[in-house]
Amino acid sequence: MIANKPVIAITHGDMNGISYEVILKTFAEPRVYEDFIPVIYGSSKAAAYHRKQLDIQGVNLNIINSVQEAGPKKINLINCTDDDIKVDLGRSTPEAGKAAFAALEKVVEDMKSGLIDAVVTGPINKKNIQSEQFHFPGHTEFFEEHLGEGQKSLMLLVNDVMRVAVVTGHIPVKDIAATLTKELIIEKIKILNASLKRDFTIIRPRIAVLGLNPHAGDEGLIGTEEEMIRAALKEAEKEGILCFGPYPADGFFGSGSFNRFDGILAMYHDQGLIPFKTASMDQGVNFTAGLPVIRTSPAHGTAYDLAGKNEASEESFRQAVFMAFDILRHRKQNAEIAANPLKVEEKRGSKIA
Repeated sequence: MIANKPVIAITHGDMNGISYEVILKTFAEPRVYEDFIPVIYGSSKAAAYHRKQLDIQGVNLNIINSVQEAGPKKINLINCTDDDIKVDLGRSTPEAGKAAFAALEKVVEDMKSGLIDAVVTGPINKKNIQSEQFHFPGHTEFFEEHLGEGQKSLMLLVNDVMRVAVVTGHIPVKDIAATLTKELIIEKIKILNASLKRDFTIIRPRIAVLGLNPHAGDEGLIGTEEEMIRAALKEAEKEGILCFGPYPADGFFGSGSFNRFDGILAMYHDQGLIPFKTASMDQGVNFTAGLPVIRTSPAHGTAYDLAGKNEASEESFRQAVFMAFDILRHRKQNAEIAANPLKVEEKRGSKIA
């Protein structure tokens, strides 16, 4: 907190993609950050380059050395790279990967020190960022290891239409069936249920669980993994979780059945993300559920083909910022209720009266 306002960090992601474009377009509107203090972890040179290239007006950067120097009603930026860094629009370069990791490294350090309340990550290139320090399939696994405090994470995609989580994330399709276990499915159901309550204030979440095979196995004719999924559902139900399925994925989304549920658990990445992005590509948000820290990101990638053309939509990034703030507010409210439930009820009663 600075000046009684939460601090939301933004990592610049791959500087050769559209990350700076969506960041600068979002914060060009001061009303976006009225209730929190934004701090970009990146490069003042790269930011200035993109701002000039895109001719984005109304964005004045407050360059600071540490998050403690961040000012309210300002777009603060901490330099995490060398001054001679080179922006190469639309290209994947080792330099961009190093710059992306440098921002993440600094954010983790400041989050561990309690200086940041939430983080929104710009899209990275999962290949050029790889090194001895970053050997993860993506942000989700990185934050789980460095900030998870032993807790397991869950990739949760959110838009105005649905909330979709995945049991297996960034792994090859050929490895999915072998990776799935009853215990893993139960674990992900529990994380999703807890997040829907804690982060989205849903008192009794209804969770739909998809099958793995076409037609959910068709009673064993097209695979038997659904037996394992049913066993996982029964175990979760014993703990009071409202979970249903397994549903055939095509009919579930095609018939609009998703509208009846608060959350959906898909077995693998594309099974959940294809219908999600089809329904709302521009407004989707990726949230890392299950961790003590709050991390969101836009649901798109680096989009090198759009870099520098001023054609990228900032809507997904803007929604990621708003969601980070909303989840932060929800967690604070839940903590207050847990600490003093009687006092909260008295406040509610006085408002009704």
